[in-house]
Amino acid sequence: MRSILIFLLSLTLMIPVFAQDELTLANAIEIALHKNSSLQKSMNGIDGYESNVLAAYGNFLPSLGAGGNFDWSKSDTKGFGTILVNGIPLQSVSTQTRNYQWYLSSNLTLFDGLSNYANLSQSKNDLKSAEFSLDRLKQDIVFQTTSLYYDVINNQKLLKVKEDDLKWNEKNLETIKERNKLGAATLADVYQQEVAKGNAELQIINTKNLLETAKNNLLFYLGLDVLTEYRFSDELTDNEQSILNSDLFEDYKNLTDFVEQALSNRPDYKSAQLNLESSLDGVTIARSGHLPNLSASGSYSWRGDNLSTIDNSKTLSFGLNLNIPIFSGWAIDNNVQYAKVNAKNKEIDLTDLQRNIKLQLNTTFLNLQAAQKGLKVSQSNVSAANENLKIEQEKYSLGSGKLLDVLIANSNYTTALTDLINAQFNYIVLSEQLKYYLGILDYSKFE
Repeated sequence: MRSILIFLLSLTLMIPVFAQDELTLANAIEIALHKNSSLQKSMNGIDGYESNVLAAYGNFLPSLGAGGNFDWSKSDTKGFGTILVNGIPLQSVSTQTRNYQWYLSSNLTLFDGLSNYANLSQSKNDLKSAEFSLDRLKQDIVFQTTSLYYDVINNQKLLKVKEDDLKWNEKNLETIKERNKLGAATLADVYQQEVAKGNAELQIINTKNLLETAKNNLLFYLGLDVLTEYRFSDELTDNEQSILNSDLFEDYKNLTDFVEQALSNRPDYKSAQLNLESSLDGVTIARSGHLPNLSASGSYSWRGDNLSTIDNSKTLSFGLNLNIPIFSGWAIDNNVQYAKVNAKNKEIDLTDLQRNIKLQLNTTFLNLQAAQKGLKVSQSNVSAANENLKIEQEKYSLGSGKLLDVLIANSNYTTALTDLINAQFNYIVLSEQLKYYLGILDYSKFE
């Protein structure tokens, strides 16, 4: 009976652990792409741009309208003497009239200074630009989620290093206390080791705070409850291991290769180019106000004094309307000027974006070079620091070394492990950042 109770108690204690959901990087990106409010608004906006294109095509088609009207009037004549109506003398007359009319009408713009063509081109450019902006927003969400996720994993692995360091210090404290009882270690060594143990505990507290902050930042960005516990696997995937073992510069001879690929792939750069073309279409639209406008109209109507005879009177009419602007108080010139200013600003935006792309790639290029070298150095430092720690521990055990040297060696080893973990995730994140700046970060597999 007692064993059953112990089993049930153990199972109860284990339930919260198993109840936690594991949040992988792929899951996090999928959630971000489905819950991001800015992305949802941008997707809704695409419908508006598609409607603008349809309306622009409609400008080339004739309009068609139908209508009708009914008039009724009554007239009473009295007190004006005798009135002859059909030869019959009457003192007062009352008459009523009715008028029924139905009609169809149509208008077609024949020439409006090429405004309709420019409007169609502008609406198409705006739609394509919005689609490219949407693609860039998705890439941005993927990269931001990836960075926040790796920040969690980085701190989680660092916490394990700090925990292992605390275990080492606790074990070493026990060893020194036993040696002190045997007279092989001084009381000062005991106190010194207790201080080292306290510092290790403080490092764990600080690292836990950093880990919780990183988790909260990720969950908040994903729109999840920050109070919900999630499990994160800190084992590097095959893809992450391949990144650490790869040379990201082998396919690029210099920075120019990066820039050329970015300008050809970046959705935001393509969007900026289309924005410039759209603004030039705006200039054409504004200038069309200086040109004549020619339109054709036609109508077909039925008229009668009652519904049964309305088909007896029919009228078919066609017409052309030419409007030549002569003077409009400089309103058209004002519109043209504003359109030109907008086009110049879009050109400046495109140039600034191109300069910014070069800056981003140049910075990432240099950071990756440093990170690649730092990763190799960190790997060597871990091996060297580990060997040095073993040597100092052996010397102290034999009585030929000092505890301070052992503590320094252990601190150096912990620092080397910390630097290696930071270097690994720095290199992984920079590799994703490079894809992001090149415009080749694939989001489609997460949708």
